[in-house]
Amino acid sequence: MPKVSNKENKNIYFKCREDLGLTRDKASELLETMAPERIEKIENERCEPHPDEVLLMAEKYKAPELCNYYCANQCPIGQQYVPEVKIDNLSSIVLKMISSLNSVQEGQRKLIDITADGHIQDDEIESFVMIQNELEKISITIESLQLWSEQMLANGNINMKLYEKAKEKLNK
Repeated sequence: MPKVSNKENKNIYFKCREDLGLTRDKASELLETMAPERIEKIENERCEPHPDEVLLMAEKYKAPELCNYYCANQCPIGQQYVPEVKIDNLSSIVLKMISSLNSVQEGQRKLIDITADGHIQDDEIESFVMIQNELEKISITIESLQLWSEQMLANGNINMKLYEKAKEKLNK
């Protein structure tokens, strides 16, 4: 059994590796191109991972949330444009999505009135921001559903062949 660190405030990379029960040496073997010393530096935040390292860890650790975390928190462009998304359970994701869709549907007529003239008047700004906020919630919920799907695929809980076949059929 690998020794578990008693360090507090472990970063996401550290937690993912430990959740798999891997030492840094075993993780290095799994990752193939990352030395244990490099893993240690990333986990102890003495350096930031490169995007290709995050992709590799996400794949090998079966943790797609690492990519979203990196983009939302460590990539300068992503920090500005990518919200951090948490993987939730499917029923919670669906309920949040339905709630946001219902809110947007209620504001649909108002959005049409606000944007019809191509300008947002001062007295329309508050309503516009509220609708924009609901649209952002939908976007985050969609990303959460995507992460959930990727996690289920990575763990083998969704049949990858049937999933890919259905996506291919839909995209024709």
